[in-house]
Amino acid sequence: MRETPPAPASHAAPANGRPSLIVTLVAAAFFMENLDGTIIATALPQMARSFDVHAVDLSIGITSYLLTLAVFIPISGWAADRFGVRNVFTAALAVFTASSVACGMTDGLVEFTAARVVQGIGGAMMVPVGRLAVLRATPKDGLMRAISIITWPGLVAPVIGPPLGGFITTYSSWRWIFYLNVPLGIIGMVLAWRFIGTETDKQKRPFDGIGFALCSIAGTAIMYAMELLGRAGAPWREALAFLAGGLVAGVAALFHLRRSAHPVVDLSAFRVKTFAVAMGGGSLFRVSISAVPFLLPLMFQLGFGMNAFHSGLLTLVVFAGNLSMKLVTTPVMRRFGFRRVLLANGVIAALSIAAMSLLTASTPLLLTAIVLFASGLSRSLQFTAVNTLSFADVPKPQMSGASTLSSTLTQMTMGMGVALGAMAMRLAAWLHGHAAQSVTPADFSLAFVLVALVGLVAIVDVFGLERDAGAHVSGHRRERA
Repeated sequence: MRETPPAPASHAAPANGRPSLIVTLVAAAFFMENLDGTIIATALPQMARSFDVHAVDLSIGITSYLLTLAVFIPISGWAADRFGVRNVFTAALAVFTASSVACGMTDGLVEFTAARVVQGIGGAMMVPVGRLAVLRATPKDGLMRAISIITWPGLVAPVIGPPLGGFITTYSSWRWIFYLNVPLGIIGMVLAWRFIGTETDKQKRPFDGIGFALCSIAGTAIMYAMELLGRAGAPWREALAFLAGGLVAGVAALFHLRRSAHPVVDLSAFRVKTFAVAMGGGSLFRVSISAVPFLLPLMFQLGFGMNAFHSGLLTLVVFAGNLSMKLVTTPVMRRFGFRRVLLANGVIAALSIAAMSLLTASTPLLLTAIVLFASGLSRSLQFTAVNTLSFADVPKPQMSGASTLSSTLTQMTMGMGVALGAMAMRLAAWLHGHAAQSVTPADFSLAFVLVALVGLVAIVDVFGLERDAGAHVSGHRRERA
């Protein structure tokens, strides 16, 4: 995806528009999009009772949303160039808001999943197009601050999501989780239409319909296969058929994208070693850590008997560790460098996930909180290191395509993480010799071990890095022998 370079503020917004207001507006939209990816985790048991399904089966409500984000992010840049940033961003807010109402009104799993897919389409258009609106409206000297502001919602929303979802679910109804988006969405649409510029790209590039179709089929089929494998009573043959079809479509997509003059996803950044490692082993790491926010609330509620609010407060400890690590990430990276941090901390992150398997209903809350906080610290450091390494050596002409590819894979692996959690629970139930519809604390213990093993495998890719890989970014210099 090619991003249009920032234009002077006078061309990006009306004369009475303020770049700071656009930054705030986009940050609020990012907050809504990130919040809806995590907030329903603590509400799954109550939603399962409303839909008369098993709580683990509701993982599709999370993965369908994240998968749709991954599928539609690549075309957001093309849409903004073709129809204008203001039109696309406002329409995305309208779709996201309307589908939020639909999510809250549904009474069945199929209808809810369909509404989440539509909501994901709106979210996929909001995020990259909103970032483009900020780039165009902000002067170069204020760009660093603007990007910093719109990045924070991605960190704050996961912190607020679990306890907020638990509070709403415990003292009201899970449906209000989605109705809260309505006033924010309406205000956002009004402000976006008023303050974001109307210009479009004069050099319109052709839309890669074949590439988009192949990527969509591959991603959807593989994710649906993983969903079936994690669902109680799902036919194995059907799951394997979708998996095989997804892999065939994926191979065809790779062949097409490498030969297309205007690919919907630019793969050239994979020639850069650091980017390839960050997307390979880094994606496996994201799969493992994305399973944790799905499994933890279920273990606390179904395994330990907590209510949704208390479950959300405990899950909050993990994300508190995430934010706390931000204070020391830069010194740690400067002292040890990417390779040593990714290897040592990768092992620590996997062990911290495995340690969750030792938690029981009788474990003191302080000890539980220490385990969760330690896990949050290690996963935050690993996540930041992987994301930074991704673009450490990517040339500027390839930066836009690499950013789109990274965003797509990030959303895809987050959805796969939830599916991995559901698959681990089903496998644990099978190994313990009971039906998948009923879960026990022992099932969660084994599931966390399986997820930790995936995280451990993720560091294998890192051994191929040079000892001083990305040193110009981390500030680390290899000690002389």
